[in-house]
Amino acid sequence: MAYLALAGIVFGVNLLPAFGPPTWSLLVYARLRWHLEPAVLVVLGAAAATSGRLVLAWATRRVRTRFSPRYRENLAALERRLTKRRRGLVAFVTLFVISPLPSAQLFSAAGLLDLRLVPVSLGFFAGRLVTYTLYVTTAVVVESQLSGVLSNIWGAPWWIALQLVLLVALTLLPTVPWGRVGRGRSHDSPR
Repeated sequence: MAYLALAGIVFGVNLLPAFGPPTWSLLVYARLRWHLEPAVLVVLGAAAATSGRLVLAWATRRVRTRFSPRYRENLAALERRLTKRRRGLVAFVTLFVISPLPSAQLFSAAGLLDLRLVPVSLGFFAGRLVTYTLYVTTAVVVESQLSGVLSNIWGAPWWIALQLVLLVALTLLPTVPWGRVGRGRSHDSPR
């Protein structure tokens, strides 16, 4: 039952066009919390994530008709450019396999560009099998080696306080005048 619930959660998260948690984090959580079988987690996670992203691409493709004619012409031109040479399409599929970019935006782009979604999805699935294996395997190793240490740290008051301080710092980040940070005095300026 836990596997089915996890598959539904992963599928649902991968329907989101933005702001969903990374699938690998859900798989790692499931491994650490429910002690699910790692190999099943990886295959199930990759299949559910790919299915969710594929539905997202199909839904995005349906929205394309609501764009202005000029915007649709620009999309068609980009699509022709990508598919004109086989290298362009191979590069796009490779982007799905190894890209650190959020996959929601990549699948949305594939849907908007009316690209063939099967090769894109197969590339995504293959890439996710590799990355999810790395994450889940790391979780298994960490759990076996550091489980006592981590459980003591995560509940500690200083750890919670550190997280709160980091959240405050994150909210203040946009208020820093980054254009002026790090600028020293110019050698030409008067002293």
